[in-house]
Amino acid sequence: MMDDKSKRLRLDQFVVEQHPNLSRSYAHHLIMSGLVTVNDKCILKAGYKVKPTDSVEISYNPEQVIDIPSIELDIIYEDDDCVVIDKPIGVLSHSKGVFNPEATVASWLSHRIKSDGFSVLPDNEDNDRLGIVHRLDRATSGIMICAKNHQTVEYLQKQFAKRKVQKTYIAIISGALKDETMVIDMPIERNPKKPHSFRVGSNGKSAITECQQIKSGSKYSIVELKPLTGRTHQLRVHLTTVGNPILGDDLYGGDEADRLYLHSYSLEITLPDGKSKTFIAKKPTSFDKILLNE
Repeated sequence: MMDDKSKRLRLDQFVVEQHPNLSRSYAHHLIMSGLVTVNDKCILKAGYKVKPTDSVEISYNPEQVIDIPSIELDIIYEDDDCVVIDKPIGVLSHSKGVFNPEATVASWLSHRIKSDGFSVLPDNEDNDRLGIVHRLDRATSGIMICAKNHQTVEYLQKQFAKRKVQKTYIAIISGALKDETMVIDMPIERNPKKPHSFRVGSNGKSAITECQQIKSGSKYSIVELKPLTGRTHQLRVHLTTVGNPILGDDLYGGDEADRLYLHSYSLEITLPDGKSKTFIAKKPTSFDKILLNE
C-alpha cells in the first residue's frame, strides 16, 4: 500500500523513490520493458499516477543496472529556477526517447534539480528531457539554458515560441557571404531522401536567419548568425543552400575538419524574476586559428 505522498508521484518517480540508486531514465526503461507492475499488471506508461491503494512491484537485477556516466559542464549562471551552461561538442542535449546509457545535458541536470520541481507533469512529458528548454546539436558548442522546475520550463519555452529570445551563433563557413550583411528567408522541411537531414523546400516551415560577416580569409570566413526562427539544423541548411556550408559539417557538404565550427555565442532571455539577461560563452580559440593557418 502507498502512503499519501504517492498521490503526487508519477510511476517513474515512484520507482526512483523506492530505489534511489536508479536514474529516472533507467526507471523509465524498466517500466517500458514490463519490469514494473501495478496491481499485478504491466503499466507501460511512465506518467501513470500512483494511487494510495496501488501495489507496485519492481523487478530488476542490481548487478545489471547500467549506470549513466557523470560529466562536468561549465556553469555560466545558476539560481533556484535555472542554470546556464557552456555545452561542449560531443554531448547530446537529451536522449531520444529510449534508454541511452550516455551522459547528456539532461542526465547532468537531473542531479541538480529537486524531484518535487517536476512532481506534476503532463502525461506526455518526455522523461529523458526534464528541464531541457531548447537544444543544441551534439556537434554544436555553446550557451544552453536549462530549467530546474516545470514552471520555469513553461515560462522560458514561451519566450522561445514567441521569438522573444535573442540567440547569436558564431560559425566558420566556406568562402565568403555574397553580401557582408544578409537575411536568409527560406522554408525548411525534412529531406525524404535522407530522413535524418533537412533541406530548403516549398512545403517546409518558415525559417529566417540574419547573417553578418565578421572576418574573411582566402578560403574561409567567420560569420555571426542570428536565427529568428528555431528550425532543426536551420543555420546549417541555410548556409549550405546559399553556397557557404559550415566547416566540418559533413552532413551538409562542409569541408572536413576536427569539429563542426558552429558555436552558440550568446543568449538574451528574461528570467522568471523578470530580469532580462544576456549570457555569453566565449568563442573557442580554434575558430580564429583556422583563419590564421590558411
